[in-house]
Amino acid sequence: MSFRINTNVTASNAYRNLSMTGSELAKATTRLSTGLRINNGSDDPSGLIASESYRAQIGGIDAALRNNQDALNYAKTAEGGLDEVSRLLRDARALAVANGNSTLDSAQKQANQTQLNNILTSIDRISSNTQFGTQKLLDGSAGTSATIVKTNNASSANFSGTIGGTAVTVAGQVDVNVTAAAEQATLSGTVTFTAGTVLTGAGSFTVNGKTFTTNSATTRDQLLQQINESSAETGVTASITAGNVFKFDSVDYGTDASVSFVDHTGLLKAQGGATDAGVNAAATVTFTPDGGSAVTAAFNKGKGLELRDVDGNSITLTKTGNATGSVTSVARLSADASKFQIGGNAGQTASLSIGNYSASSLSISGLDITGSSMDAALASLDSAISRVAEDRGRIGSFMKNTLESNVRSLGVARENLSATESSLREIDVAQEMTNYTKLQILQQSGLSVLSQANSAPQSVLSLLR
Repeated sequence: MSFRINTNVTASNAYRNLSMTGSELAKATTRLSTGLRINNGSDDPSGLIASESYRAQIGGIDAALRNNQDALNYAKTAEGGLDEVSRLLRDARALAVANGNSTLDSAQKQANQTQLNNILTSIDRISSNTQFGTQKLLDGSAGTSATIVKTNNASSANFSGTIGGTAVTVAGQVDVNVTAAAEQATLSGTVTFTAGTVLTGAGSFTVNGKTFTTNSATTRDQLLQQINESSAETGVTASITAGNVFKFDSVDYGTDASVSFVDHTGLLKAQGGATDAGVNAAATVTFTPDGGSAVTAAFNKGKGLELRDVDGNSITLTKTGNATGSVTSVARLSADASKFQIGGNAGQTASLSIGNYSASSLSISGLDITGSSMDAALASLDSAISRVAEDRGRIGSFMKNTLESNVRSLGVARENLSATESSLREIDVAQEMTNYTKLQILQQSGLSVLSQANSAPQSVLSLLR
């Protein structure tokens, strides 16, 4: 053992260890006061990198959850407007049915027409005024809209914003290739009537549930008129073929249209019954976005003259357009679908297309219910009611199956990301308190030892006396 005055190695050693203990105690105090294991990059460089990445994802998910709620509110606003349009259309249909009754005089029918006009005005008002913030929802500016270019081939078109599984993001043209023309149900008799004045004879037959009876004075043309005057009830019209026999055709096209004929007395054909059903139209539709690649989809889900695909898009053919073959530029699509960032990362978006629901777009503008026949008015109103109902269902599906489902998925993802980020960044308080207590004891003992080490060189003074 040596005795030195200028260099106190023992004190230096005690001071160094005390300084290290003080530094660790300061870090422990910081960790306990913040609750974080990583407070700066030097605490755990790799852990900091991973933790910041998770924090960024959690922040993105938080923003996405808010976006989903905004999108839900947006869709609910649109669906609420359509709910009122649907109610108005039901009222309009009731007025049309009421006007079909001959017990109403012209003044009463005109009063109902006035109510209908007010309803159509209200539908136009809802279409133009319904908005979310500054975004109008039901005037066509919030969705993919179709404009018929060749009106001889198609009477209307409605697109959901997706075709062939591909979102419509750029305007373009629609080509239609009819692969199967719609057909009416049809049945023909076998008894020939060479002229309109030929007597049919006494007998009876039933067409679609309605029984017609003739007597010995009934002529061919009188019976023909009788059948056609009942077409609103039976859904069937009659004509005389080149072979001078009765021919029955359903008014409508497609598998939902049928002719059921039972001849009880062999008046028009052999005694007995027969039935026939129509055929639905089918086509392949090609959408070519401006400057983009064409997308083709099968439109084989509709009824009658209506072409429909799995994405809810529809095109209604005219009788002129109901012929097999390809026609280019039947319609043109615009691309205005609303887009929502529903995820925390790039590309995690969803689109909702909301069409135009003005009276003219629903093909009920200027509807007249004062005439003797309500068939055309009811057909237009039924079509409008069906379109609004289908679009409300599509918006509801978007809310339930896209947004609400996504919110649940994001909630699970956020929970697990937060748990992972917490395990990397936060302290275990019990463990840290144990470490903190240890460092406090080491600091106190270090101070005591440093005091003793600083006093050790004083023993050298005894050698100098």
